[in-house]
Amino acid sequence: MADVLIALGGNIGEVRATFRKAIADICGMAQAALRARSSDYSTPPWGNEAQARFVNACIEIETRLDPHALLFTLHKIERKFGRDRARETRWGPRTLDLDLIAYDDLRLDSPELTLPHPRLFERAFVLVPLVEIVPDRLIAGRSIKAALADLSTEGIERLPDLG
Repeated sequence: MADVLIALGGNIGEVRATFRKAIADICGMAQAALRARSSDYSTPPWGNEAQARFVNACIEIETRLDPHALLFTLHKIERKFGRDRARETRWGPRTLDLDLIAYDDLRLDSPELTLPHPRLFERAFVLVPLVEIVPDRLIAGRSIKAALADLSTEGIERLPDLG
């Protein structure tokens, strides 16, 4: 079983309800066990700032799927919730974004997939929820906590738990 970190994001529709359904789909379709789920965070847009705030979270799962099969599954789940990667604006609004952040300690650089995620250490909106669920994890030999200490967390707000 591989230990995998996945980031979730979205800013269109009922994002938190979408997360709940998408996590269930990930566990079912990837034959995965959910090991941890962060809180949801309201975050400022990244890249294209002229849009609504995002909701972001991270999960840790265990799965037997290989990284490419898992990526295929994540993209299928995104499409189920209305995402069309071929027609969207880069870093634009979306119903659901599922990013494969880390897969065990695997380093991979293929046209379809780079692991760990190439912009992980630039994104406080991913590191904040990761620190919550796997504070001591090293990714590519780098501490998540130390990486977050180098970034601003301004505008990132933990949302209250849904009952």
